[in-house]
Amino acid sequence: MHPELSRVIEQVSKEKGIDRVVVVTAVEAAMLSAARKMVAPTTHLEAKYNPEIGEVELFKILTVVELINDPEVEITLVDARANLDPEAQLGDELLEKLDQRYGRIAAQAAKQNLIQRLRDAERDIIFNEFKDRKGELTHSGIVQRFEKKNIIVNLGRTDAILPEKEQIPRERYRQGDRIRAFILEVEMSSKGPQIVLSRTHPGFLIKLFEQEVPEVYEGIVEIKGAAREPGGRAKIAVVSNDPDVDPVGACVGMKGTRVQAVVQELRGEKIDIVHWTPDPAEFVCRALAPAKVTKIIMDEDERSMEVIVPDDQLSLAIGRKGQNVRLASRLTSFKLDVRSESEAEDEARHSRASLTSVPGVGDVTAELLYQNGFKSPEEVAQADEQSLLDIEGLGPEKVAGILKAMRQHVETKRQEEAAAAAEASELASQDAGADGSAVATEEG
Repeated sequence: MHPELSRVIEQVSKEKGIDRVVVVTAVEAAMLSAARKMVAPTTHLEAKYNPEIGEVELFKILTVVELINDPEVEITLVDARANLDPEAQLGDELLEKLDQRYGRIAAQAAKQNLIQRLRDAERDIIFNEFKDRKGELTHSGIVQRFEKKNIIVNLGRTDAILPEKEQIPRERYRQGDRIRAFILEVEMSSKGPQIVLSRTHPGFLIKLFEQEVPEVYEGIVEIKGAAREPGGRAKIAVVSNDPDVDPVGACVGMKGTRVQAVVQELRGEKIDIVHWTPDPAEFVCRALAPAKVTKIIMDEDERSMEVIVPDDQLSLAIGRKGQNVRLASRLTSFKLDVRSESEAEDEARHSRASLTSVPGVGDVTAELLYQNGFKSPEEVAQADEQSLLDIEGLGPEKVAGILKAMRQHVETKRQEEAAAAAEASELASQDAGADGSAVATEEG
């Protein structure tokens, strides 16, 4: 195949990082595939690399039989003992070396096949290497080229893609720049391993803190979650597993050096470090900082909270274009509805008034209903009896009376609205008819 095949195998193994056994197997398979095209379809072949002579030898596999039916796969016992193995027995499978002529022809035909097999082996090795690195940081990425708005990053043995949507807004790179990113996806495609990078994923922020804060890397400080609006602002929740270690202080570092290193990598993205707590209400209050929270009404089933803040803190709690409350919501996994105290008071006043407008519902009952989340007669009418019985201060008879009164009130209101709508529609039809008559008279 090649006078220096052994040297070539060693060289390919080192340069491509492919195990020598894999390269030898690929060479044998390529030779075997090429040789099969030169022999009868029924012929059984085997290829073996001989390191002593530096060649791949081709063999025909023959079964020892008494009477030959197919000379391509069978040999008589007499011929077998005379030419191949003196101790051959019926039923044995023996190897007969093919003429070197077959080997030379097969070697020429095997070249392209071999290149493809080595390429496949290299792809498998790269994929296996990177599939276990999903969720890690790349440290030696170099910007290779640009494809439309996507960045192709050279990771040494292979290229990865940093899609436009995974790039921090207003971030610019030039060819040859070093780049750090989060390994988001590793998939095997028809073109080989497809490695997708990200600089916008919350995991990128977490990994940067692991790199900059020894306490995080060692597990003393634990990162419970992160939320980002890339290039703008981020929030990260941390907790300490050691009572003597302040998790926020550890992440900030002396004079803010640690957090500033992360901010610099994220191109100025502001980072709020929140002290995590298992109490959801307290966690939400901390996540909405620097705004102060007056009151929280929580619905655990719906994973939502109504957050009341002082009037002068409303814009601070919501943040620029709603950024602060959005990030706090993602960080805590609660849907947050932030309201000012005056807005909450107006709504409370309106809700109590709508509840007391129902006959038989007094101020005390209305207050009990409101404090348990019922803000209108419609909400009470749609509730089941058990949810009202759970309200302390309302007995079975009272609940039955409330439900009856509320449902009658809602039904009456619905009928009145339907009658008003029908009357308005009739008046509109009459007006249209009158306009039509007037036009006809003028034309006449």
